[in-house]
Amino acid sequence: MKYSCPLGKAMSALGSKWKPIIVLVIKDRKLRFGELAVRISVISRKVLTDQLKEMQTDGLVIREEFKELPPRVEYSLTEKGLALLPILYLLEEWETRYHVKDLNNEEGCNVMDKNNKSKEAFVCNNTVESV
Repeated sequence: MKYSCPLGKAMSALGSKWKPIIVLVIKDRKLRFGELAVRISVISRKVLTDQLKEMQTDGLVIREEFKELPPRVEYSLTEKGLALLPILYLLEEWETRYHVKDLNNEEGCNVMDKNNKSKEAFVCNNTVESV
């Protein structure tokens, strides 16, 4: 679907549940496909591949291919992708502030410690993934 308004275009670019998570995991560094797959272990490799291709088309991700054996590909965020980080952090804070706790379901996904890139940061379904 084509949108003419800025909000519609933005929501289309981030329309899946995985794209914001991928942005938050990559942050301001370069990661290989395998590293991304390990850090977001709840996503299949096919879905991760599809999401990265869409994000590249939308100008959010740079795919850098190296001509070596074994082949190596690194992903990083474009300026447009990096600009999403503060917005996604605000969304996370908004959800934390206004979340109505579901006592029957304690599982969830969130990003922790956004200021320290070296610490464990991605939590999904109560499993901590080092990012």
